[in-house]
Amino acid sequence: MTELLIKNVRPYGEGEPVDVRVRDGVIVEIAADLAAGDVEVIDGAGQILLPGFVDLHTHLREPGREDTETIETGSAAAALGGYTAVFAMANTYPVADNPVVTDYVWRRGREVGLVDVHPVGAVTVGLNGKQLAEMGTMNAGVAGVRMFSDDGHCVDDPLIMRRALEYANSLGVLIAQHAEEPRLTKGAVAHEGPNAARLGLAGWPRAAEESIVARDALLARDAGARVHICHASTAGTVELLKWAKAQGISITAEVTPHHLLLDDSRLETYDAVNKVNPPLRESGDAAALRQALADGVIDCVATDHAPHAEQDKCCEFAAARPGMLGLETALSIIVDTMVTPGLLDWRGVAAVMSENPARITGLDDQGRPIAVGEPANLVLVDPDASWTVRAKELASISANTPFEAMTLPARVTTTLLRGRVTARDGKVGTAGADRS
Repeated sequence: MTELLIKNVRPYGEGEPVDVRVRDGVIVEIAADLAAGDVEVIDGAGQILLPGFVDLHTHLREPGREDTETIETGSAAAALGGYTAVFAMANTYPVADNPVVTDYVWRRGREVGLVDVHPVGAVTVGLNGKQLAEMGTMNAGVAGVRMFSDDGHCVDDPLIMRRALEYANSLGVLIAQHAEEPRLTKGAVAHEGPNAARLGLAGWPRAAEESIVARDALLARDAGARVHICHASTAGTVELLKWAKAQGISITAEVTPHHLLLDDSRLETYDAVNKVNPPLRESGDAAALRQALADGVIDCVATDHAPHAEQDKCCEFAAARPGMLGLETALSIIVDTMVTPGLLDWRGVAAVMSENPARITGLDDQGRPIAVGEPANLVLVDPDASWTVRAKELASISANTPFEAMTLPARVTTTLLRGRVTARDGKVGTAGADRS
């Protein structure tokens, strides 16, 4: 039997501090002034206690690009950022389009033991958009794959997407779409607007995203299936989501922290650290995304954590790979963009960073209420802290963060996975202790 006592914490930032007793990975008691006895004690010092975060959109790069990230280093970044579960995208080398790869990712995540790593299976073989991948065998494998995406590529053929949705519906799994009509983005590197035009950067129109969102909402309606929109980035997408949900279509969407905070004014320096897919939009789009997250039109936050090697970023803007780090900075950016302005309270943070992503993917052991009898997947947050982002101090192998030298509010101080400390005070906990 293992036991841990967390003292002086405020669940969801509400009320007076209480103590939380955890035994064998489960919350067994919540009350004031619990006796510690001979067990490990964590003094929360009045900090906020939330359910552990769940990220639906992470790139861990293993197998194939271990020079940029591994399941171990990505899991460390996730734990330090307050995450207890992440979904690892399929665009690895080889592609996760079969159970050999997806089961490997699952097993490796369990060996590391810092966070539950759920592999995302590819929708199509090789992400080529031509032939459906082995969704059934991946779902039936050890990993029990429950979400499929060609992220990095759009499933742009409407017939293939329709078949994927129908197949997913029969399996009870989720299709997550990278919404980008490729015929509208050929050669594009930045948001199509005045800034890109002035800087001589090929423009990426909002319609490239919005046209696929509209199409897939209709396909999901006719298939009676669920569809999830990855990294929503435009005000038009927000309006389409409102419309689709009003029609009763089973559609959900995520937004990244960087699309909530940053906009295309950052392109002025031509620094490729600001190149991302979809691109940073205009300030009006960012404001619409923030309001949509607050209103529940957008369901959750997902990091799209995308590590890249230095040579893939330190080059001319058009040649650079798109993507940014995001796991360790996500909570602070949500506080900055959503909590500080009053758009979300701490229960709202729990909803968009933990409860909703767990619900969307059908996880029954994550995103649970802080209550007796629930799994102790928990994160402690110091709301009064501030910290300055330094890439060299992050856990990721790569250093492509657009938040370098920014001072951000709030910080994760402790993360627990089923009652076991996986990160505390900026240091990663013991790996490999949870291999069940």
